[in-house]
Amino acid sequence: MYPQLKLDNQVCFRLYTASRLITQAYRPLLEPLGITYPQYLVLLVLWEKDNLLVSDISHRLELESNTITPLLQRMEKEGLVSRSKGVVDGRQTLVSLTKKGIRLQEQAKDIPSCMTGALSHSSLCENDARTLVSTLDTIINTLKSND
Repeated sequence: MYPQLKLDNQVCFRLYTASRLITQAYRPLLEPLGITYPQYLVLLVLWEKDNLLVSDISHRLELESNTITPLLQRMEKEGLVSRSKGVVDGRQTLVSLTKKGIRLQEQAKDIPSCMTGALSHSSLCENDARTLVSTLDTIINTLKSND
């Protein structure tokens, strides 16, 4: 057995596991709102800045357009967003929050503090969390530059 192939030596496994468990922890917080975690991420982007092109949302979420389009279609059917053709370029699609999507922001406002509270039961302090965010940003930016 090669030591470099041991599961315990893989950073990617820890990142994958942490991501899966965080997504799982969000589920009970998002269920009352009737949204999934990927939908929540789209809403976070649109709550920051509404009326964005699909390509802008894709870029912000580090997802391909062909991944986000079906998600936006479902969100449109659920009345959370509306999609329209771009005025300048009809090949582009503009995504806007509906009244229902805007109202969800009020309902979602306490979700980040709930997650912070859930993590505060661990030995992870606020400074550790900031360092973790910075480290993850470095990993993301490094991997993006290798594309």
